[in-house]
Amino acid sequence: MSDDHPDQYTVKRERWGTLKARSREMRHQPTSAEEHLWKYLRGRRLNGAKFRRQHAIDQFIVDFVCIEQLLIVEVDGLVHEVPDQRDRDVNRQAHLEGMGYRILRFTNAEVLQSVRAVLEVIGAALQE
Repeated sequence: MSDDHPDQYTVKRERWGTLKARSREMRHQPTSAEEHLWKYLRGRRLNGAKFRRQHAIDQFIVDFVCIEQLLIVEVDGLVHEVPDQRDRDVNRQAHLEGMGYRILRFTNAEVLQSVRAVLEVIGAALQE
């Protein structure tokens, strides 16, 4: 990674290659909820904000991020209800918040059943 790489501040240099490869894989295997939400977030469609999907930040890959606004949007499936995963999510969120990011979490069902409400919450967070 060159010194002027745009992700030099979001990923530790030694993890860049592995995380980048994994994020590429994940982009090709989105859940239906992620795919649905991406239709509304890509191409600066929501309030002109630039979102990236399956993007590496530090040691994690987040579902969607607007780096300029330090806003992460996570879309959680049923696996996130498992106690061990919930604990990992809490630790991950605390770590990312410690880096200055705000995190919004939605379930797959919320995105698929009421994407407009989800977009309103994201839009309001972008205005803060």
